[in-house]
Amino acid sequence: MLINPQSLLNHKMASVNDEIAFQMSPYFTLYKDGRIERLRGPESAPNSDDPDAAVWSKDVVVEPETGVSVRLFLPKLTDADKKLPLVIYIHGGAFVIGSARSEVFHSFISSIAEKAKVIAVSVEYRLAPEHALPIAYDDSWLAFQWIMSHSDGLGPEPWLNNHADFSNIFLGGESAGANIAHDVAIRAGNSADFKDDRKMSGLFLVHPFFGGKDEDKLYKFLCPSSSARDDDPRLNPAADPRLAQMPCKKVVFHVAENDFLLARAKAYYEALKSSPWKGEVEILEIEGEGHGFHLINPSHPKAGIVTQDLVTFFTS
Repeated sequence: MLINPQSLLNHKMASVNDEIAFQMSPYFTLYKDGRIERLRGPESAPNSDDPDAAVWSKDVVVEPETGVSVRLFLPKLTDADKKLPLVIYIHGGAFVIGSARSEVFHSFISSIAEKAKVIAVSVEYRLAPEHALPIAYDDSWLAFQWIMSHSDGLGPEPWLNNHADFSNIFLGGESAGANIAHDVAIRAGNSADFKDDRKMSGLFLVHPFFGGKDEDKLYKFLCPSSSARDDDPRLNPAADPRLAQMPCKKVVFHVAENDFLLARAKAYYEALKSSPWKGEVEILEIEGEGHGFHLINPSHPKAGIVTQDLVTFFTS
C-alpha cells in the first residue's frame, strides 16, 4: 500500500495542534497552539425597560475601539431622588468564558440589585486567550475609571449621575472576576484620582481565583508575562507592596469547602488580617459545596446564603 507523505504530515500537524494545554470540562479546552474551544455557547439575557419590572437593565459602551462595555442594573425606585449604593461587579469564567450579558451573571446581579436596592454595574471585559492577560485587568480598570467619571454628576450616563451614591461604593466579583476586582482596588488605592478611602465601603471576593497548582499553569498560559509564582501580586496579593493603600474599609471573602481554589483564598484571608492594610476582614465558608455552586444551581438552598450575605453587606 502506498502512503501519501502529505497525509502523514497533515496527520502529524493535526496531532501537534490537538495537544491540550488545559481543560476545564464542561466549559472549555485550551490547546497548546493557542486555540480555545468553548464548550458552551453564550446564553445572553435580554435587558428590560418594562415600567413594571423589578429591575431595569441596559448595556453601555465604554470604549468603542475595544468593545469594553458595562451592563447597568437599576431597581424600581420609590423615591426618584434617593441615591443608591453603587455595586461594581466583575464576572468570573477563568478569564476565558463568561460575559456581563450571560444569563447566569445577569440573573445574579439583577437579584442583588432588587433585594439590596443598589445600582449595579457589571463589567464586560475582553477574554483570553484571544486577548492575553493582562488585557482583562486593563479593560476592567478602564471601566472603573469610566464609572468614577460620574462621581461629580456630570458623566455620560444618566443612571449613574442621578442615582449612584459615590460615597458608598462596593467592588467585587466571582472567581477570576474577584481576582480582577482586587487588582482594580489596588490600582484605585494607588491612583491620584482615587485617594479618599471613604469612597469605597467594601470589597467582596466570591470564590476568588488566586491560583493553585494547576491554576498557576493556566494563568501562565493566559498571561505569558507572568512568573505564575508567589512574586506575582495578582496570584499572591499579600506580596504586593501597594497593598497598604487598598482603599476600602472592609474585605469580605466568600469561600466553599470543596472549592479547588479554597486554599489560596484562605491563605490570603489570613495574610490580609496581619498585613499593613488597615481595615476589617471577614470570611464566610459554605460547607459541603464547590466552586460557584450558587451560580451553577441558583435554586440550591445554600445559594441564598451567599446572596443574603452580600445584600446585608451592601445595606448595613
